[in-house]
Amino acid sequence: MKNPAHDNPLEVDHSVKAPPARAKRWWRLPLGLQSALAVGLGALIGALAPSVGEQLKLLGDVFLNLVQMVVLPLVFPLIVLGIARMESVKKVGRIAGKAILYFEVVTTVVLLVAVTLAEITGIGRGAPVADGDTKSLETLDKGIDFHELILHAVPKNVFAAFTEGNLLAAIVFALFLGVGMAAIGGKSAPFASVLESVSAAMFKVVGYVLRVAPLGVLGFISYDVAHYGFGNLKSLVGFIAVVYAGLAVVLGVIFPVIALIYHIRYVDLLKAIGGLVGIAFVTRSSEAVLAPLMGKLEAFGISRSTASFVVPLGYSFNTDGSVLYQATALVYLAHAYGMDTSIPSLLLMVGVLVVLSKGMAGVTSASIVVLLAAGKTIGIPAEGIALLVGVDFIVDMARTAVNVVGNALASAVVDRSEAKRDAGKDAEQNTQREDAVPDYEPVAPAAQEQTV
Repeated sequence: MKNPAHDNPLEVDHSVKAPPARAKRWWRLPLGLQSALAVGLGALIGALAPSVGEQLKLLGDVFLNLVQMVVLPLVFPLIVLGIARMESVKKVGRIAGKAILYFEVVTTVVLLVAVTLAEITGIGRGAPVADGDTKSLETLDKGIDFHELILHAVPKNVFAAFTEGNLLAAIVFALFLGVGMAAIGGKSAPFASVLESVSAAMFKVVGYVLRVAPLGVLGFISYDVAHYGFGNLKSLVGFIAVVYAGLAVVLGVIFPVIALIYHIRYVDLLKAIGGLVGIAFVTRSSEAVLAPLMGKLEAFGISRSTASFVVPLGYSFNTDGSVLYQATALVYLAHAYGMDTSIPSLLLMVGVLVVLSKGMAGVTSASIVVLLAAGKTIGIPAEGIALLVGVDFIVDMARTAVNVVGNALASAVVDRSEAKRDAGKDAEQNTQREDAVPDYEPVAPAAQEQTV
């Protein structure tokens, strides 16, 4: 006997089996828990089957490609709209000035904490630095050309900048386009509507990409454990411990003090972005969470215009975790080579890193590039820096996570500063209005009679 449902092509066939309950339960798990399970499974695969672990790096690379695919199409319209909706060009300059000043101050404080901690603990003294293999550094640029950096930030062909994934150049072009849209006013409304639709669609795409993040995590961890192993940990365990201790000071002391000064709910902020920080920790790429981070900050209460401007800017100029690692590494190597680590020498290291760390790309192991340039400037051989490459992935995870928290906090600080300014301006305007209203004077009885 035929199933009646099969006679009508429009009838739903309920005999088709539903997806397994286990699969449903897996996708309903929080993303952070899925990533944690992927970390455990990846470490197990990398340790027990190294050849398989190295092949699984493909999963991580595909995930990062997906992330980079959506970063520019989302960040660009958000920056343009954020700037176009600001009251004036003056406000754009004010926010940029506040953000850059904040980046410089906090970065300098973090660097001073790092060199102080590294000097007090004395890490690196007696370390075997003669065995460094510079082959691992051959593919890295050993210098930073600021002339090229500036030209790189100002694109002569905006379409080429998009093709190359040049985030800094896209920010510069978005800045000019946003100011232009604000200048022409209502004429820009149709284009603004298009950008709104693009950003809304890209937020959806970002959500889809994040769903496969655990697969990327599995690939990265499997490859790291299989490729690097843990052989270099013994000689560098002190260095790793000091870096993590310094990052803990940044997260647990410096950032909370800043949040307290600006009346920001720091713990709530960490809860809001915690899942993204975990993804950045495992993938070792700030760009992996750039797009969803702005959405989380907006949900936290930070204005879209501020978040969409400060966060991308911070990816090049506000790398708190990375500069702490670089300062610790330079002191470690200076101790290992018996170099001068007096206060003037340490301040020189801080000054060099303050300059060189600006414009650092938010990509995997970019700190090594800056470290090579800084080491070359103060006379540290590349052989010593090569020793750190073997454990770079371990500290890279933590410093990248701190970079994400630092950028989130920077956005909150700038937004709170703007909110206070606007509130003070409104109060001043209200006071002026009250002063402008003439005081009420009762009419004299004679005058009242005359007006009757």
